[in-house]
Amino acid sequence: MDELVVRTEVYADPEEVYEFLLDFPQYANYSEYLREVRTVTGDGGPGTRYALTFAWWKISYTARSEVTGVDPPARIDWEITKDIDAGGCWRVTPAASDDASDDTDRTGDADRTGDAPCEVALEVEFDPGSASSDALDLPRLVSFDWVLKKAVPLIRDEAEQVVERAVQDLEGSRRDVDLDVYVDSDRI
Repeated sequence: MDELVVRTEVYADPEEVYEFLLDFPQYANYSEYLREVRTVTGDGGPGTRYALTFAWWKISYTARSEVTGVDPPARIDWEITKDIDAGGCWRVTPAASDDASDDTDRTGDADRTGDAPCEVALEVEFDPGSASSDALDLPRLVSFDWVLKKAVPLIRDEAEQVVERAVQDLEGSRRDVDLDVYVDSDRI
């Protein structure tokens, strides 16, 4: 399994961050290639299913995902339910008590929201080798291996963009978002 973790600080209440992240349909606002997230069934809790429509190059694909567990306000687990072995979670970790008195962000600017920072992490695990070549209707003369080789490296950029844009919406303003990125893969 390949692993990608993108984490940063956000100046917002952990409960607010959790509720914000639980709203999967809004993710289409943060991603270049995710066109739509449609709720198939559920209310955001365990068992909720989504259809995520991606478009890249000449290819469109709808992934199916499911929320597999929640631990408010700390964690939302999800998995892709067809065509590839993939899953992950959002983690929200409140500021440590000794950090709560520090109300400046990493650039030294005063905190705009009045909240102590909490850590937000998007963790993704996937096995590109498990991807089903039958899942895509490819143009003639385009191999599934070529598409996989081109698409997998985009995952890191997309994950970073989603986290950065979510932080900006949560905080209500733009700022440089410092990301801590961990990658356990030769492909991304």
